[in-house]
Amino acid sequence: MENVLRPALVVCAALVLTLIAGWLLDLLLRKADARHPETPLWGLLRRCRLPFRLVLGTAALQAAYRPADILPAHAAGVGHFLTLAQIASTAWLLVGIAAAVVEAAYARYAAASPDDARVRRVRTQVTLIQRVLTAVAVVVAVAAMLLTFPPMRTVGASVLASAGVLGIVAGIAAQASLGNLFAGLQIAFGDTVRIGDTVVVDKEWGKVEEITLTFLVVRTWDERRITMPVSYFTSKPYENWSRGGAQMTGTVSWHLDHSAPVALMRDRLAELLQDIPEWDGRTGSLAVTDTTPHTIVVRAVVTAKDADDVWTVRCAVRERMIAWLAARHPYALPRVTTSEAARRPD
Repeated sequence: MENVLRPALVVCAALVLTLIAGWLLDLLLRKADARHPETPLWGLLRRCRLPFRLVLGTAALQAAYRPADILPAHAAGVGHFLTLAQIASTAWLLVGIAAAVVEAAYARYAAASPDDARVRRVRTQVTLIQRVLTAVAVVVAVAAMLLTFPPMRTVGASVLASAGVLGIVAGIAAQASLGNLFAGLQIAFGDTVRIGDTVVVDKEWGKVEEITLTFLVVRTWDERRITMPVSYFTSKPYENWSRGGAQMTGTVSWHLDHSAPVALMRDRLAELLQDIPEWDGRTGSLAVTDTTPHTIVVRAVVTAKDADDVWTVRCAVRERMIAWLAARHPYALPRVTTSEAARRPD
């Protein structure tokens, strides 16, 4: 009976200790979060409760499983399993803490900085740094877990000796992946494209929604997602409408009859722009830019604070001007004039 009760009591004690410690940690983090509302760090750290419990629980069991005679016939296997669990949970905890610190630092910076472009640049860099840290932690944890197996330690010397040859082979085989990896780092710290930028790639207009170490996602105006390798943005030309400032200039064109009242249209454009809240007030002009035997081309130039607003302004001006011309000056709309053909002389 003692051989059964002692292991059961040790396991129960470890579980109770883990639950109590996790509850106390959560209580302290809640109080710290309420006392320091200027930073979200303490609230973000609450997401690390589960890995913290796992680290504490595996540490307690690892220290007590031998004295408590837990599965004495398989003591080595139990110890090895607890060691693997300890390494995995520690890596999980470190990744969670690093993510919380990085996100809290970004949140404070975003709240204090009035420059949206700089905030989006920092967000892009922070996202990629967080992914790199996670990847490094996972690789180190997996390597540490593999080294706990005796055969892996035995072949360690030969692996290190052949690392140069394997590195060259792996580099050639994974050339595209490594190119995307370095392209992702170049985008993050070269500030060429950022999360939230408005871009035009392959004649598709959209916003950059996600940037990883290997691919980039562009969300188009019709809610489609275009996934592209990040190397595209370091090797091919593309339009970035958000770089150097988000302000945009747009044009609206009409094909009208030669008798169109251009002066009245210019006055009407000024009235229309006053009623469009997306117009930023910088430019609103109208001129005849071309003529053909049947029509003239009248073009208006309008401005807005970003690409979304300039699209709204262009559509509103086009629609309201056409409605005004149809109602007040229908003769200005293009038409096809027909007449009887001249008779052929006898």
